Amino acid sequence: MTATLGYALFATRWLQAPLYVGLVAAQGVYVYKFFKELWNLILQCVTGQATETYVMLAVLKLVDVVMIANLLIMVIVGGYETFVSRIGLQGHRDQPEWLSHVNSNVLKVKLATAIVGISSVHLLQMFVDVHHTSRHALLWGTVIHMAFIASAAILAYMSGPMALRADRAHRERGDRHGHGEHGGGEDGPDGHGNGHEHAAASTPTASTTPIVPAPEIRHRVTSPPPVPIPAQTQPLPSTTYGTGAEARIRAAGFPSRKLLEEFDVDHPRSFDRETVARLGKLDFVAARRNVVFVGAPGTGKTHLAIGLGVRACQAGHRVLFATAAEWAARLSGARAEGRLAEELTALDDHAVLIVDEVGYLPFDADTAQLFFHLVAHRYERASLIVTSDRPLGRWDEIFGGGAAPAMTDRLAHHAEIVRLEGDSYRMRRATSSWAE
Repeated sequence: MTATLGYALFATRWLQAPLYVGLVAAQGVYVYKFFKELWNLILQCVTGQATETYVMLAVLKLVDVVMIANLLIMVIVGGYETFVSRIGLQGHRDQPEWLSHVNSNVLKVKLATAIVGISSVHLLQMFVDVHHTSRHALLWGTVIHMAFIASAAILAYMSGPMALRADRAHRERGDRHGHGEHGGGEDGPDGHGNGHEHAAASTPTASTTPIVPAPEIRHRVTSPPPVPIPAQTQPLPSTTYGTGAEARIRAAGFPSRKLLEEFDVDHPRSFDRETVARLGKLDFVAARRNVVFVGAPGTGKTHLAIGLGVRACQAGHRVLFATAAEWAARLSGARAEGRLAEELTALDDHAVLIVDEVGYLPFDADTAQLFFHLVAHRYERASLIVTSDRPLGRWDEIFGGGAAPAMTDRLAHHAEIVRLEGDSYRMRRATSSWAE
């Protein structure tokens, strides 16, 4: 009975939908008002009756109407997304930046700053037409404007601690969940419980082992040579991470910056656009789920993986990117130094790890076990994004020693698998250049 009542109350959120439709109608009214004011301004200018003050006031009225219309858009789109139902615009090239991580807290700050802007225009109108404005109106206009500024500053100040408390609570839930029975405690291919090995390393360490491409990567023939990673994008020690999105993006080690909005959705012959749009909301990061992009070289797997990584960085998550060969070199070096468990624990500081180009090079049994340890350690603890040229069922062709079934079982248990079918985007562009 209690559950039914709860669902019924939650369903009442749809009562707000007509309200947002009404705001859309109000938007139409402001469009009419804008063009009416613009027409009057043009007539006054053509007939020579428009003074400089009149033109300035008329333009400020137009600006005022536009700013109020912008405020309506934020309320309509942001409010509907937050309080009624998700719109699912992620991945659209015209998606507003703030909508990718919209919540009631962000919405309040956006609305407060918009109101301050509108109030500024109104106050400017009063000062431009100061000869026809009473001192009483000027005084109270200034006081009201300062009150708007103060309230916006207070909201912006409060949004920081509120976000920190939410993030701390999320981390505490993650810690409790990470020590549960599925926190990587199952036996590995060698029969040893790697979860106990990981638990022994209870103190996270900030590993500074650089990701070095494996020598064999020079002999890859199934894809073009990797773009050298600029020095400023190499993974940094945890002590050098900044708090801004740009610092997190630089520290992630992306070979280049790719955005989901820039992905050519018309290039692949087939892929699940709805799933990619849903992934763009980053719910999989909070749920500690994995993402696997499968497709032939040049179909856009790496672009989508980097796009999700960049968006995760913008949303406040730490991300680390490397190819499968680079991850193999990093984990092999940690094992050789006797600190594999510490290395895996240090990687827990990153909400998302991206493993690119799985399948282009085969791995021996020892390296396959290293990847198993990585996947098992992250299992139900944090997210992995993997790109591969072949489906999980064929990973035994990549990883020797029988580790593939246990690895793919954990990787796919909580995963979104997106297949991309089509020709190579790079080959298409090269063919087009040759044709020219």
